Amino acid sequence: MALTFLRETIRAYREKDPAARSGLEVLFCYPGLHALMWHTLAHGLWRRRFRISGRLVSYFSRWLTGIEIHPGAKIGRRVIIDHGMGVVIGETAEVGDDVYMYHQVTLGGTTSERGKRHPTIGEGVIIGAGAKVLGAITVGDNARIGANAVVVQPVPAGVTVVGIPARPVDRKRRTPCFDPYGTPAEAALDPLLRDVESLRAELTEVEARLARLAAETTGEKAGD
Repeated sequence: MALTFLRETIRAYREKDPAARSGLEVLFCYPGLHALMWHTLAHGLWRRRFRISGRLVSYFSRWLTGIEIHPGAKIGRRVIIDHGMGVVIGETAEVGDDVYMYHQVTLGGTTSERGKRHPTIGEGVIIGAGAKVLGAITVGDNARIGANAVVVQPVPAGVTVVGIPARPVDRKRRTPCFDPYGTPAEAALDPLLRDVESLRAELTEVEARLARLAAETTGEKAGD
């Protein structure tokens, strides 16, 4: 099982990361892979109720990789943590197969009560750098979360969300594709274009008001 996990994950890195030139490079130089390897051990100890041992292993992994994964978190297969520094995955978080996440991602809780309090991430999801997914919410399969987004509401399958708070920016996709940092170029530009159009309309309205005011002022002077 451990050997299968390594082979699958290394293959996934090589397929999706153009900087990964060989399996040996991924094995020895990718902290995301190291963090997942240590998590496999920590999670196994946690499930067998060796809780302190599991926490110690995860603490050592955090010190070594800069990635903090609670031993209670459930992580799927072929998960990629790219760059990785600053990633935090909480105790009751669940991450599906083929998820791709970048550095500074947080899968956090919004309550101090025990029980399910962290997000469930579906299969094939991409989470951009700095994104925060908070609470016991579900992110559907093949969804995209843009860089630095703050997600506090469920995300339907196949939908891209960006911003604070995160909001959908495009329609559901029939064919999933890989979007670096979870933000397609058109998704990033659409909100900006809408803002430009809104500002343009406001500017046109202001110019019309100024023209009417100037005409009224000229008329009053002519009457005097």
